[in-house]
Amino acid sequence: MSILVIHYFFFVAITVEAMTAALSAGRRSMDWFGVAMLGSITALGGGSIRDVLLGHYPLTWVAHPHYLFITCGAALATIPLARFMPHLRRLFLLLDAIGLAVFTVIGCNVALEMGQPVIVVIVAGMITGCLGGVLRDILCNEIPLLFRSELYASVSIVTGGLYLGGLQAGLPHDPVMLGAMAVGLTLRLLALRYGWNMPKFVYAGDLHARDGK
Repeated sequence: MSILVIHYFFFVAITVEAMTAALSAGRRSMDWFGVAMLGSITALGGGSIRDVLLGHYPLTWVAHPHYLFITCGAALATIPLARFMPHLRRLFLLLDAIGLAVFTVIGCNVALEMGQPVIVVIVAGMITGCLGGVLRDILCNEIPLLFRSELYASVSIVTGGLYLGGLQAGLPHDPVMLGAMAVGLTLRLLALRYGWNMPKFVYAGDLHARDGK
């Protein structure tokens, strides 16, 4: 049952990520190829980076090429639907939060199956959940959302930590997985609702300045 649930949410997550990336491509006036490519990179990039770093082959989209059709199709479908997107903003934020939790658990599972240590498992979950968005922002020449104080990577870390902690405590897998995802989803939604942010580091000094100059 849990496998079916996680796969269903995975398809929803990659679709949503591809569509939000398409909107970013539109803001940069990219052509249709750029829209499709950015959509696929955003949706599948986190898992690809995780697999490369862990030496986990074949990459997810290589093992399942139809993921490329889903993400490219979702990105291109956004073009005629873009005018309606502002009205669906809350829905997309909800689905994006679900996707973050789902990607995190999937990344943790890949590392667990490879017998990786605890810290690597949690980082693998975070990479899967967050790095696709980082690639999107870099390709759009923007400071990644991950580095702009929003509670995003921290939510992924909490989700992965709860999931792994519950498994190591010997608790049943399905309740642990659903519970960790529920906590991560709730934390992300609360952060969006109340504007919770990580502390910022602001430095306006000049490393080359000298006293009196």
